[in-house]
Amino acid sequence: MTAVATRKDSEQETKKQHAWRTVLFNCDCHTFDDVETQLLKAIHCSLSAARAFSWEVHTKGSAVVYSGARERCEAVAAVLEDIRLQVKVTQ
Repeated sequence: MTAVATRKDSEQETKKQHAWRTVLFNCDCHTFDDVETQLLKAIHCSLSAARAFSWEVHTKGSAVVYSGARERCEAVAAVLEDIRLQVKVTQ
């Protein structure tokens, strides 16, 4: 196997590992403040980013709030689920 082929295989494997997403869904049972507080805990983003995500979820029905390795996406989902937010980890 050549160095170029090895590098391409490595790049594809990295893309697969980071092809996971945590999707947050809208619900009427949480306030914007609740959602934003959990996002701050889960993805360590700025308050303005948390507000942008919560608005996108509210207006579009869902938003990808994190992309990365599967394990990290699941950890983010677990924090969001602590207050019973509706989330899904998908590839």
